[in-house]
Amino acid sequence: MTVVIIGLATFVSTLLGGAFALRHRDKLHLILGFSAGAVIGVAFFDLLPEAMDLANASHRASTVSLMIGAGFIAYLILDRAVILLSNGDEEHGVLQHRGTLGAAGLTMHSFLDGAVIGFAFQLSSAVGAIVSAAVLTHDFSDGINTVSLILKDDGNRRKASLWLIADALAPVLGVFLTRFFILPEDALGDVLAIFCGFFIYIGASELLPESYHAHPRVLTTVMTLLGVVVLFVAIQIAKG
Repeated sequence: MTVVIIGLATFVSTLLGGAFALRHRDKLHLILGFSAGAVIGVAFFDLLPEAMDLANASHRASTVSLMIGAGFIAYLILDRAVILLSNGDEEHGVLQHRGTLGAAGLTMHSFLDGAVIGFAFQLSSAVGAIVSAAVLTHDFSDGINTVSLILKDDGNRRKASLWLIADALAPVLGVFLTRFFILPEDALGDVLAIFCGFFIYIGASELLPESYHAHPRVLTTVMTLLGVVVLFVAIQIAKG
């Protein structure tokens, strides 16, 4: 029952973050700046340490680094493929596809968040509680990030809302499915490392440039740094 309640809490937290982004769309460049910092913070302070810890028993650090690089390159190829396969004169359509790709990546990560919670509770209630706290601290940012990716690429509120709902439901589904099978810890570490590569690309290549190029202001950079700091502090509190 505890796992179910936590799964529902991730749903609510993600929705609240997305609703915040939709309400303050006129400040999108600042939200994007914060989102960039939050995504990069999740990659370096949450996904990377977790991947290292889970893979430590069977992998060397170089193997985890290889997985991160593979995730980064894989997302780069997908991103470029979207552009190349779209008509060059349909920039609006290309941008929407890129936003959808990013939102899909975040939704897949949210699904994995739920799976991590479920698997953590398979180890022990104490481990499950720590992991759940860590996930809940950045689910609010996940909602902001998903909406931001759609809106920045000229997506409308309806599309952003649909992706937000998908992102909010994903961890609930992840928690539910872990009740039917057990994933080895080293395999889970590999998946987390690949998503770490995804997030580094999304933050550095999409969100950061988009937040700053049309609004080169000090405040935009401050928001990016704030996103990094908020996620770092929240994750440390949740894990400590």
